[in-house]
Amino acid sequence: MGTTYLDWGLADFPGYIAADELYDGPFCVLSIVDNHTFKRLLYQVLDHNPDHAAIRAFFHRFRMALRLRSLKLVGVTTDGSPLYPEPLRDVFGAVPHQICEFHALKELTKAILRAVAKVRKQLAARKPAGKRGRPTTVHARRLAAKRQRLQQKIGDLFEHRHLFVQHELTAAERRTLQTITRGLRELRTLRAIMEEVYRLFDRRCRTDTALAKLARLRQRVRRFKQVGKVLNKLDSPNLDKALTFLDDRLLPSTSDAVERGNRRHRKMQKSVYRVRTREHIHNRIALDMLRDSQKEDRADTMKTLHRAREDAG
Repeated sequence: MGTTYLDWGLADFPGYIAADELYDGPFCVLSIVDNHTFKRLLYQVLDHNPDHAAIRAFFHRFRMALRLRSLKLVGVTTDGSPLYPEPLRDVFGAVPHQICEFHALKELTKAILRAVAKVRKQLAARKPAGKRGRPTTVHARRLAAKRQRLQQKIGDLFEHRHLFVQHELTAAERRTLQTITRGLRELRTLRAIMEEVYRLFDRRCRTDTALAKLARLRQRVRRFKQVGKVLNKLDSPNLDKALTFLDDRLLPSTSDAVERGNRRHRKMQKSVYRVRTREHIHNRIALDMLRDSQKEDRADTMKTLHRAREDAG
């Protein structure tokens, strides 16, 4: 795996990688994947939770593999974990470090949805109490109508909560959003802020321009006391690092390359119950990597067999 496979994996290495860790019971799998070709380049199975020392040693192994082949690392993409920034600086110096755009936005969308849920609870607390049964007096009918209106608004906010975090809205969805937020100015403000956040990741901008827009957005949020505490994630430094890719068109904005391998590993673990020791996990990942390296040869073999069958027929 450290010689022949790496020669194949790094033959067309563009300089961009994605790194991530995968927890599997008491074990942790560290992975480095080519962020353009999606080839897993290096992995390590730990029997403990990773720390900076383990990550640093892992990156040192990868740096040595690059030096032996006269290759250079150009950019790294990781999730928002604090495990990576310090070891990356120690091993690779000032290599651009991109925080996965998906992970950065995920934290913000969670905060927005929590804010919408909080408003629903406040509306539920405003519902007036009433007696059971059919209302008979004018006052009771008014209270019942008010309860019904509030319950309808609560239901609409729950049913259409995705509209507050959806990237793009159609004209019909915008009309729906305007209807369900009537009288709830803070929710319209949250949607406007979310749209500005999405605009930060426009590839037509440069990183400095996007960071300036982000600074103005943070000042705007602080002025709105009702949503200021909700959007604390907007002040996270990970959001700044998630804009690094704007200065390099070849630097992927997400770590989907390594996440895809992690998803495949989890799917495999659901059906292969004996792969539960450190040695078995190590061998299973190595087998998957070996199959990936032979994929092109297998495809050529299948084409040859099909042609031979057609000629024989």
